Amino acid sequence: MGSQGGGPRATAPGQQLRALFYALPPGESSFRTVEEVPDYVEKSIPFFIAFIGLEFVVSWFQKRKLSGRINDGISSLSLGILSRLPDVLFRSVDLISYIYIWNNYRLFELPWDSPWTWYLTLVGVDFAYYCFHRISHEVNILWAAHQVHHSSEDYNLFTALRQSVLQKYTSWIFNLPMALFIPPSVFAVHLQFNLLYQFWIHTEVINKLGPLEWILNTPSHHRVHHGRNPYCIDKNYGGTLIIWDRIFGTFEAEDAKVVYGLTHPVNSFDPIMLQLRPLAHIWNTFWATPGFCNKLSVIFKGPGWGPGKPRLGLPEEIPVITGKEVLFNPYVPAYLNCYAVVHFVIIVDLYTELLGTVTMLSQGAILLRIGFIILSLTSFGLLMENRPKAGLLEIIRCLVFIGVYKLGHLRSQLSSLGYAYEVLFSLCAAFWVIQLMKRITSSEDKHH
Repeated sequence: MGSQGGGPRATAPGQQLRALFYALPPGESSFRTVEEVPDYVEKSIPFFIAFIGLEFVVSWFQKRKLSGRINDGISSLSLGILSRLPDVLFRSVDLISYIYIWNNYRLFELPWDSPWTWYLTLVGVDFAYYCFHRISHEVNILWAAHQVHHSSEDYNLFTALRQSVLQKYTSWIFNLPMALFIPPSVFAVHLQFNLLYQFWIHTEVINKLGPLEWILNTPSHHRVHHGRNPYCIDKNYGGTLIIWDRIFGTFEAEDAKVVYGLTHPVNSFDPIMLQLRPLAHIWNTFWATPGFCNKLSVIFKGPGWGPGKPRLGLPEEIPVITGKEVLFNPYVPAYLNCYAVVHFVIIVDLYTELLGTVTMLSQGAILLRIGFIILSLTSFGLLMENRPKAGLLEIIRCLVFIGVYKLGHLRSQLSSLGYAYEVLFSLCAAFWVIQLMKRITSSEDKHH
């Protein structure tokens, strides 16, 4: 039923496509060891791109408008890449902790090649996700990490890739009870399938799915979860299955038009700001709140809590949706949008090359590449906000690229693009220097 040894087993494109919809049966996705389990998430990247393109086409035919914006799309993809960078350096904390419990404390061992084990793990992983997801909305310090995923004011397949760097370092705890009896290889498959399933439900182009709405998490159910309408708050936590919400009273059907995003929008495309600002808010609130118990409540009660309020805050304090909400959408010239898209594609190329060669690179080379990727994603965020300092950061970024590339520490997947990249970054550095000089001259003229 599964592979008997060696490294990760190859998956055919058809299998990979079905993995996105949790449609690979036990006979095609059971493995004896963790080492044999394919990296379904990494191999799904081409399908992510294809489905995002398809969503744009379908949205255009349905509504005569595209399903997303360049600034928000780049922001979501930047956060997705940022969230995966720690995995380049370290093995998944989910698997490390799970394997440790399995090796040292398991009570008994279910057969890895049994369909019953496979289906039990599907249910177990999804229930663990429901518990973690719900607590992530109800405990402020966990919400500070999870809110990154909710910070987009659009709802599309880009949003599915908008992930937190920090969330994975708390979610692992909820999976540990399964390590007492479910083999790590089975768990490793379902951990990925549960995540992949949640990709395609982040869309507005799919309406309700009939009887499936009673059992499965669907685009309609998940649109409610991403809404900031009062009726949407803290609803529909399920990952693959919606039955947990129906059982535990957190289900809400889609009704009034959903307005997406946070109740108090962050208004930023900077991926570092989006990751860290909620933590800074908790820090400031912690010190500003009197009383030791109240300080603990700032951390461990809901994000809407305050002294004298219920654990999850007061529902009447949730901002009312008027239908006149304005998206955070700073004006950026068309050429800057094109510039950002081209350079983002280059970063995706460099990131993909890093994933493919990481085992052959020194720790220093890996850190250098990760550093350049983070610098680039930050710069793109500032460009999309049309911030004055973005030009200076781009000069630094382009010069760093030229130097590091010439030294051989950055590589494209296609060696033929190396010279083209050097020329492009040289021209871009010159362009931003000219823009900076113009701004300085203009400022001096105004001063005189």
